[in-house]
Amino acid sequence: MAVFTFEDQTTSPVAPTTLYKALVKDADDIVPKAVDSFKSVEIVEGNGGPGTIKKISFLEDGETKFVLHKIEGIDEANLGYSYSIVGGVALPDTAEKITLDTKLSDGPNGGSVVKLSIKYHSKGDAPPNEEELKTGKAKSDALFKVIEAYLVANA
Repeated sequence: MAVFTFEDQTTSPVAPTTLYKALVKDADDIVPKAVDSFKSVEIVEGNGGPGTIKKISFLEDGETKFVLHKIEGIDEANLGYSYSIVGGVALPDTAEKITLDTKLSDGPNGGSVVKLSIKYHSKGDAPPNEEELKTGKAKSDALFKVIEAYLVANA
């Protein structure tokens, strides 16, 4: 298995602690409210801490689909969170798992800087498909913006 790492960074007008709370602690409640296509979030294994696996069900192209997320780490004191996509439609056939490490910090004008490290754990040594990466990033960015807009509208 090879591991390919990609780094990304964005800013948000939402304060880091508010954004962290929404993305980590309250995500199971906020995401289905903010995103119409999300139907449910259920814990299939664990107690909500590291090692927990969540099944996230959503509607895409008229079909109900799901993604399995495994919580790898929660660092509330440093506004860090790590999870892996371990199953479902967001995990390409060429990947064992995709791990996302997120760290929030103070940004301009009371907002946040969001640093993201993505580790693509491939089956074998084949690099990830560029088109799959672009599609995954676009979906992730869109979800982030919808949650951000929800927080701004409900502040």
